[in-house]
Amino acid sequence: MGSDMELPVALLQSLEGVPGFHRETFEAVHRSGEQVTSVRVNPAKAALLAAGIESYTISLPISGKIPWTENGYYLKERPFFTFDPLLHAGAYYVQEASSMFVEQAMRQTLDLNQKLRVLDGCAAPGGKSTHLQSLISSDSLLVSNEVIKTRASILEENLVKWGGTNVIVTNNDPSDFTSLPNFFDVMLIDAPCSGSGLFRREPEAIAEWSPHAVQLCSQRQQRILADYYPALAEGGTLIYSTCSYSREEDEQIIDWLMQTFDLESLPLQLEDDWGIVEVQSPGSKGYGYRFFPDQLRGEGFFLAAFRKKDGDAFHYRTSRKPKLQKASKTETAAVMPWLREDAGVHLWKQQEQILAFPALLEQELQVVADNLYLRHAGITVGKLAGTQLVPDHSLAMSTLLAPATVAVSLKKEDALQYLRKEQVILTDAPTGWALVKYEDLPLGWVKILPNRVNNYYPSNWRILKSGSN
Repeated sequence: MGSDMELPVALLQSLEGVPGFHRETFEAVHRSGEQVTSVRVNPAKAALLAAGIESYTISLPISGKIPWTENGYYLKERPFFTFDPLLHAGAYYVQEASSMFVEQAMRQTLDLNQKLRVLDGCAAPGGKSTHLQSLISSDSLLVSNEVIKTRASILEENLVKWGGTNVIVTNNDPSDFTSLPNFFDVMLIDAPCSGSGLFRREPEAIAEWSPHAVQLCSQRQQRILADYYPALAEGGTLIYSTCSYSREEDEQIIDWLMQTFDLESLPLQLEDDWGIVEVQSPGSKGYGYRFFPDQLRGEGFFLAAFRKKDGDAFHYRTSRKPKLQKASKTETAAVMPWLREDAGVHLWKQQEQILAFPALLEQELQVVADNLYLRHAGITVGKLAGTQLVPDHSLAMSTLLAPATVAVSLKKEDALQYLRKEQVILTDAPTGWALVKYEDLPLGWVKILPNRVNNYYPSNWRILKSGSN
C-alpha cells in the first residue's frame, strides 16, 4: 500500500550533503507505506520455558533476525500484540529495530561481565531499559529515570513485566543526579528529539516538525546532557542517541559534547551488510552512526559513544537517616518461603511494601534511595497482613519465586479473561494463592476461595479491548 506522505521540504533540504542521504530513495521509502515490525525476546523469561526460546518466537510471525542484536527479530506482519498473553508476561518487547543498535555500543565499549552501574537517563517507555537489563550482569545495577510522572508509570509497568531484580525506576529531574558525582559507569541518553526518524511509522508527527522545533530540541538535549554528565565516572561510557535526522541534534551535539567536556569519541565496528552509515562531526571529528530506512530494515536513528576522560572515584557517604530500612526478622520469615533458596536478595521495607533487591547491590540501593525519588526498586514482594504475605504482581513477574509455588495453567481465551481482570473459572485447584500461567510463563496472582476466585491482576494494566486476535 502506498501513501501520499509529504516530507517537510525544509527537512529534505537540510539533509543535502549528509553522508548516506539519498533524497530519491529516502522519499520513496516514506511514500511506500511499508512498515517494519520487530521484537526483542527476554532471555530471562526464555530460560523458564521447558521448550526453550524457540517455543516463544514461534508464536510470532518471524521473518528473520536483526543482525546487530542477539535477541531481536523482524516480523512478517504486525500481529495484534494486545491479545498475546506472552507480551503481558514480559516474554518480549515490541521495539524498533534500529534502536537495538545500543547493544553494539554496550558490547564494543564495555566488559559486560563486570559489575557496572548503568543509567538510562530518558528511559520511558522502557525499550532501551529492558534491553540494557538483559545485557548487563546480575550483579550490575540499572537505574532507569524518567522525568515525566505519567511516562514513569509506563516505564515501571514495562520493567516490572520484564522481571529484572537489579533495576531501580526513578522519577527525577536530570539535575537531581548531580548529588551522585562519578557514580555511573555507563550512561545512555536517548534524548527527546524532533522525531523525524519516526515519520514513516508516525506520519502525524510531520505536522509538528519545524526547523524551530529542531533548534529547541538541540538546546534541550544539551541541557539534559550537561545535567547528567557529572554523575558519570572517569573512564565511563556515554551513549547518546536520537530518532532524528537533523545535524543540529546529531553531529552538532557530538561537537558540542567534545568541545564542552573531556570526552574521547569511540568508533564502533560495523558489518558492511548492516547498511549503517558511519559519519564524523565537522568540528571534533567524533564518530556517529546514522540509520536510513531506505538502506536497512528499521527507522531513522542516530547513535554516538564516548569515554569520559576526567572525573574521580565515587565516594560513598551513608546517610544518618537512611530512607530504606531492612525488613524485620518476622517479615523476613513470612517472605522467605515464597522465594527460591538461591535468590541472593536482601529484603527491605518501603512504607508498607517489602522489596527484594540483590544482596551484592546493597550499598548502591541505599545511595540511590538517599539521593533520588525511588518509584520502584528491585522486586516488590508484597505487603504483610498479620503474618501472611499478600504477594505483589512484581513478584509473579520475577524469576525469584520458589519452585513449589502453586500454579494454574490457562488456555489463551481464559488467559485473556484473566488479563481483562474478569472472572476466571478454575476447577480442582486448592484454596489459597496461586500463580496464573500461560505457556509456562506467569501472568499474575489469583486467590482461590471455596466459592469463587479473586483476580489480582493490576487494574490499571488490564486489557480494555474485547476479542482475541
